[in-house]
Amino acid sequence: MNWYCESSAGHPLHAPYHDTEYGFPGKDDRALFELLCLEIFQAGLSWELVLKKRPTMVEAFEGFDVDVDVVAAYGDQDIARLLDDPGIIRNRLKVNSIIHNAGVVKDLRESDGGFAKWLADHHPLEHKAWVKLFKKTFKFTGPEVVNEFLMSTGYLGGAHSTDCPVYPDILKSNPPWLQAQNNKS
Repeated sequence: MNWYCESSAGHPLHAPYHDTEYGFPGKDDRALFELLCLEIFQAGLSWELVLKKRPTMVEAFEGFDVDVDVVAAYGDQDIARLLDDPGIIRNRLKVNSIIHNAGVVKDLRESDGGFAKWLADHHPLEHKAWVKLFKKTFKFTGPEVVNEFLMSTGYLGGAHSTDCPVYPDILKSNPPWLQAQNNKS
């Protein structure tokens, strides 16, 4: 069993995320953007800290709602408000990247039909190609951020070990990595 599957069992923060979100496909643009933001905030920190601060970060960034274009329009006052908020991870580079990336997601809706469609249209790619694409498109998306984001959304396998109790549910949800694997067969 992989480390996360084993350590999340019964944990008040990790278990709900592991059992119902991690590795499951079918997320809309808002949920995808939220997960990308959470992975960016996690860089260099623990996932537990991100999960603890998640409700406050969702509130501070107005639900990560890409449909109202609010986050993409944040200015200096909003950045100051965010950097003064002890309920979020206060890193200027990360906060600025979230604002920038909100604009990217807004643009993807116009150019590609949305973030979810953009991901689907580029799938399947090898990890290196995904990283290159994300670095070209978004800010603060290094190899680890991209890897975890793609695993959390079902585009890369490996989120759960085959002996994890959640693995059969992942298979039933037919994630993109499984579809690509089946198409190769």
